Formats: sequence, C-alpha cells, structure tokens
Amino acid sequence: MDINTLKNILQENGIVGAGGAGFPTYAKLDERANTILLNCAECEPLLKLHRQLLEKHAYEIMKTFSMVADVVGADEAIIGVKESYKDTVKALETYIDEFPKVRIHQLPEVYPMGDEVVLIYEATGRVVRPGGLPIEQGVAVFNVETIYNVYRAVEKQQPVTDKLVSVVAEVEHPVTVRVPIGTALSEVVAMAGVTTVKDPVYFVGGPMMGFIGSGDMPVTKTTNAVLVLPQDHVIVNKKRSKASIGMKRAASICCQCHMCTDMCPRFNLGHPIQPHMFMRATSNHDFQDTNPYLNTFFCCSCGVCEMYACPQSLAPRSLMLEFKGGLRKNGVKPPQVTAKPVHDGRELRKVPEERLMARLGLSRYDKPAPLNDTVAAVKKVTVKLSQHIGAPAQAVVKKGDIVTAGQVIAKPADKALSVAIHASISGRVTDVNDQTIVIVA
Repeated sequence: MDINTLKNILQENGIVGAGGAGFPTYAKLDERANTILLNCAECEPLLKLHRQLLEKHAYEIMKTFSMVADVVGADEAIIGVKESYKDTVKALETYIDEFPKVRIHQLPEVYPMGDEVVLIYEATGRVVRPGGLPIEQGVAVFNVETIYNVYRAVEKQQPVTDKLVSVVAEVEHPVTVRVPIGTALSEVVAMAGVTTVKDPVYFVGGPMMGFIGSGDMPVTKTTNAVLVLPQDHVIVNKKRSKASIGMKRAASICCQCHMCTDMCPRFNLGHPIQPHMFMRATSNHDFQDTNPYLNTFFCCSCGVCEMYACPQSLAPRSLMLEFKGGLRKNGVKPPQVTAKPVHDGRELRKVPEERLMARLGLSRYDKPAPLNDTVAAVKKVTVKLSQHIGAPAQAVVKKGDIVTAGQVIAKPADKALSVAIHASISGRVTDVNDQTIVIVA
C-alpha cells in the first residue's frame, strides 16, 4: 500500500487521535518519519483502556503498526509501554519476533510519560524543539486505540463509530466500555452500576488535564474516561477555582520557591517554560520583561506545577493557560527559540504516579476496570461535527433521513484538515445543525 492510499482510507473512515486534541491521523503519515512511536503510557492516573486494548489485540495492533512503518518508510517502530503493565508486555512479547521493525521500550511509572515530547525523549533520546512538531525530529506518534482503528479500517473496512471509555472512581463496578460515538455520558456512567456518592461530578478525561462535564454531554472520538467524583474532591475544587482569585492568591503567598519550575517536565527537557517567573511577573504586574508571558506558549498544561509541585496549592497552569489564550486571541505568535540542554537533574525530578495519586486523593480509586469490548446498545446519539483539530465535518444528511450504522453523515471540509464522520447507530436523523447531528434508533 502506498502512503496516499492509506491517507485516503484514514480520512474517509474518520480516524483521528483517540485522545488529546484528536489530530487527524492521515496528516501524521509523513515520509520524513524514520521512527514511529506507539504511545501506551496511559498518561493520566486511573486510565485503563490502552493497556487493556493492547493486551487483548496485541497481534492486530502490532501488525498494523508495522504496516504503517512500512508505508511511511520508517526504519523503526517503537512501542512505548509502562513496565508495570506486565500482562500487556507479555502479550507483546508473544508476537514481537514476527515484526522485525518493531521493538518494545518499557517506560517508568511516572507522570506525564504519555506527553509525546516526553515519550519521544524517553524512547529515542531526541528533543523536540519548543513549539515544534515531532516530525521535525523524524518521529510520528500514535496512540493504541488510534492504531486499532486503523486496523479496523484497513482490514475490515470499518469506520470509527464507537469509542472505548473507562468509567472509574465513585461507581459500583469500574469498567471500560465500548460505546457508540454520541452516547450521553450519563448512559456511559450507568454501565458501571450505581454511583456511590450523592450528586456526583463527571470529570471527563484524566484527573490532571480533564474537565468537569455533564450527563448530557456526548462521547466524542477523544473521550477516554469519566471519573465519577464527589462534589468536594480536591480535583473538582481546583477545576472550579476562578483565575481572578488565583491571581490574588499568587500575589499574596507565592514565595518563589521555584518548585513549579523544577518539576516542570518541559523545562527539564530544555524548553523555556518557567512557571515561577510567570507567577512573579503577573502577580506584580511586571511587563518589563515579556519572556515570562510569551513562554506560556510552551506550557503543555500537564498540571504538575499546580496539582503536585506547589506547596501553596497555587494554580500556575490555569493562569498560564488563560494568559496563553489571551495572547492567541490577540494574534500573538509563539517566539522562535531553541531548547537548552536537558537538565542534569531531570531523572530525579520525575513524578512517581503512585505518589501523584496519593497526593490527589485518588489511590483508593485505583482498581481494575475490566474491558467489555462489545459495543453497547443505545437508543439515541448526538454526534458532534467537530471532534478533532481542524475544520468541522460538513453534514450530508437532513432531518428525517434514515441512516445505518457506519454510513457517512458528514464529509471532510473541502481543502482543510478534516475527516469524515459516520452514523454510530442505525435510525432516524431527528436534528441537524451546524454543531451536531442527532440520531434516534
């Protein structure tokens, strides 16, 4: 298969990164890639799905990963998997000899190992420049579920119509379920049995980089987990805190201890992101040096600074994120800088995931969430037209149309970074607008 043929298959079958920002996968296929990486670091605490999927479908995923390496002409295909995922590693080792280009790189149990800049350095020793793309270092990174979706598209002509989601924390039976895209979060949570707290909060994504959602919010191609938490949980309180209050607290109690910077994963890889300098400048309204503000562009929002490092429980990540958004809104571009050498103390500044979970009050939720790989039956889905970075797909159905699961209901935007979207269940289209398509079985 040539690269353009595979790109067309991926775009037509709606394959995007199954997590994070959902970058369209066809755009990652690049003949400059001499190395491709499979990300099974399961970046956030409590997330279970990638290790389980890779264990269950090790052969199919390795075969497809090797095929992608051949298509782009990569010399090496590296599977980055945490050494603590012993059953997954064992499954990979069963088939590794069949794929000469593929090797397994076992990773330490630290956060944020799933950040692709961190993963690339751990697995290859290459440093992605601040603000740069992995392909500049000859690397392309894919997560496990994405490659499994590539397998289904290539081998079974099956588009992306469902998503694996881990439901954990305050639920009777933590579980990882496969649900049609567009399923309401309340229905997904119900698949884990009764909730064990009154008036629970649905925290969508991981505890470090996720957000507070609602029961009627639909599952998208990037939804990885729902953490069911009590209203007064520390993570919920931090997410609800206001930037204006955070700024006042920073002005009054930030002691410039430097811990936020010392623990920053990107800073330790030589990137010019120094949260303590930003906190000093912004809390004092000091604009003589603009670098602390401009360098917020290089923050990956992993949350180590505010969720783990700061002894005063301040919010550098949240304040930098808001400031960075303001810069972008006003047309400011990231500065062009080069990385400094990797910090000598980087190995000693890694954040152990076990300690991180304890610090965040999550240790008691670290339980198995068994994988149920059968697609759940639901009666209604609300499918978003924008589920990925780039231009939203364009609806090709109208209210009243009868559709079948797997049918194209939105085509890629013309001459833009975009992918097709498909009906996740069979039924009648009951609403079409510029943001969603609703289908009732």
